[in-house]
Order: sequence, then structure tokens, then C-alpha cells
Amino acid sequence: MAKGPNKNINVQPILNQQINAPAVTQKFGTVSQRLPIGLADNVRLESVRMLNQLLVDTMSLRDLYKKSHWQVTGPTFYQLHLLFDKHYEEQSELVDTIAERIQILGGVAFAMAADVAENTLIPRPPRDREEAPVQISRLLEAHEIILKECHEIAKKADDSGDDGTNDLAVSDVMRANELQVWFVSEHLVDSPLVQAR
Repeated sequence: MAKGPNKNINVQPILNQQINAPAVTQKFGTVSQRLPIGLADNVRLESVRMLNQLLVDTMSLRDLYKKSHWQVTGPTFYQLHLLFDKHYEEQSELVDTIAERIQILGGVAFAMAADVAENTLIPRPPRDREEAPVQISRLLEAHEIILKECHEIAKKADDSGDDGTNDLAVSDVMRANELQVWFVSEHLVDSPLVQAR
């Protein structure tokens, strides 16, 4: 038994609180009270809306990379297996960066797989294993969706004075996705593996 003024503290967890007393601290689709970051509420709300779309699409692309990593086959298996996993990790970092920006703006970020599935613009791939060129084509289509979003977000954020969101869209998400497009698309070049033409 502890001695002193805290000797009667109950260290047992209080379970099932969400069941007995549901309490929402902030509704999705809102921004919290004015934060001292120099942006109007309507600017923050629009940036959060755009970033949440970018977030679910980035989560979809991240998971598409993991699916491709697990299911890739063929003569370039090893190289693509490693590349897909590297891109998965990089997309995971972007997911966190985007979600943190949403929180900084006072918004609520999408977080659950069901929300991602319901809101992503990236087409759902089949559960089947596909040939590597098809996997790569799917990845490139997903990248293009995200890159188009980045251009729109960057422009709107710049127009509204949200420099932080503009910087995230360009410096973080756009540049990473463009680089990944380059690395992945080079695997679709029709080049012989063992004999020069």
C-alpha cells in the first residue's frame, strides 16, 4: 500500500466507457475553435476537407503497394518486391504527415479502413493476383489521382493563404509521388533482360 496523500488511488482501468457514456469531443467535418495559426475558420475547414480526401487516397495507395508487394511474381520479383515495400513505407509516412496537418488545422482526420473504402477515389483492385505490369499500371493510375489532387490543393491553399497546406501538397506529397512514379514506370519500359537488341 502506498504511503502519503495518494494512498487511496484506484489503479484499475475504467472499462467500457464508450458503451456506457458515448461522448464526442469534436464532430467530423468541423474545425475546432479558432486556433492561433493565422488562418480563418473557413480556410481551415476547406483545407481539412481537401486533405481528408488526399489522406484516404494516400491510404489506398499505401495499401495497394502492400498488396503488390505480397503478390508480385515474375523475373523481376525481387526488385519489385523490395521497391513496393519501400514505397509502402514512404506512403505510410505521408499518411501520418497529412493526418497531422489535418489535426494542426483543427480538423478530424479519417482513420478507419471503412472510411477509406467509402471515400477513396482510387478504384478497388481485385483480390486476385495480377501480373506485374498490371500491378504497376494500377499503381501509376493511383499516383496520378493523387498528383492531380495535389495540384488542386496547392492552388487552392495558395489562393487562400494556407502556406502550410500548400507546402505539404507540393514539398511532401507531390514530390514523393512523382519520384515513385518515375521508379515504378521504368519497369514498364520494353527492354530485354538478357540480350541487347
